[in-house]
Amino acid sequence: MLHITCLMMSLAGLFTSLSPNIWTYSSLRFISGFARATVCTSALVLSTELVGRRWRGEVGVIGFFCFTIGFLSLPIMAYFFQNSSWRVLYLMISLPTFFYSILVHFFVKESPRWLLVRGREEEALKILRSMARLNGKSIDFNIEALCIEEEAWNVNVYSAMKILWEKKWAFRRLLAIMVVNFGVGLVYYGMPLGAGNLDFNLYLSVTFNALAEFPSALLTFFLISRLNRRCAMITLSMVSGVFSILCVFLSRERKGGLSLSKERTWDVLVSIERKGDIKNGWQMGAEFVAFFSCCTAFNIVIIYCLELFPTSVRNSALSLVRLAIVFAGIFSPLLVVLGRENAFWSFGVFGLVIICCGMFSLLLPETRGRPFCDTMEEQECKEGTSSSPL
Repeated sequence: MLHITCLMMSLAGLFTSLSPNIWTYSSLRFISGFARATVCTSALVLSTELVGRRWRGEVGVIGFFCFTIGFLSLPIMAYFFQNSSWRVLYLMISLPTFFYSILVHFFVKESPRWLLVRGREEEALKILRSMARLNGKSIDFNIEALCIEEEAWNVNVYSAMKILWEKKWAFRRLLAIMVVNFGVGLVYYGMPLGAGNLDFNLYLSVTFNALAEFPSALLTFFLISRLNRRCAMITLSMVSGVFSILCVFLSRERKGGLSLSKERTWDVLVSIERKGDIKNGWQMGAEFVAFFSCCTAFNIVIIYCLELFPTSVRNSALSLVRLAIVFAGIFSPLLVVLGRENAFWSFGVFGLVIICCGMFSLLLPETRGRPFCDTMEEQECKEGTSSSPL
């Protein structure tokens, strides 16, 4: 899936640069977005299932660094190609993905956990031995000693969705984490778009938002093994929401300060302009803190989701969780447009939604330090979920 969708996304981007009309352009953008969602989910699940619980969080966060580098490269490339056609920009951002899909095909291995759950023991053992050789070690054991049984219900592409729906604890857990991610996604996708509504240089504001992801990923990398998932999500949601709402008040004060009559003297105009610059700086700072907190919450909640569900349904559960994030992103552009007239409809709504949605973290169990489960039965046995509300 990772190889095919990477290749699909890169080719769609390359052909977009050759679009003859808006209909072809829109169709290719849809294909690219369709493939991109699968890339993110498959890469994250695959990387975390290849390591033990000691490094699970850190390995998951490493992928966020690469995402940040890509995010940061966009305004840089856009700046250097600002006098060129938009087709050139599409071409430049699609070429790296094409080469990446080739690397995935030759160097990335399947998850041994997933193979074992599917009953493909020999393939799993072959990959484990190959990984051991890369680390200068060798393994020789009976594959049956791992005590992982193939799940009989997992027979087709719809089985995982069905079992998540039928198991009450899994459905409630999935619903709660999706609500949390809806709030995070609204801010995560909305803030960079809303940066255009700030009275600040557009290239710099997008760059600052991209840079916010670096310290966010670093913070998550070093603290993920120590952070209580629920407390972290609630705290970060509150901070992001409060500072997002603060942007509304700073924006209102700024707009009010710019309503000047023609009779004002030149000295008064200069004084107000300087005050406006200071307020704009404070507004950009508040937006930076809100986006930084949201990015950190985004990093943690993805790791959190990986720990909430067993291997047999992990990929499907994470896909639905990311669907909630992207679904929230659908509303972001609409709110940003409304925010051009009144900042409350963008930054105000962003803040209120992420605070309210973040409270749903209270309904989820704490997972810090717990090992991955591979089957639904194993998850229920270890956590007693069959008899608990969540």
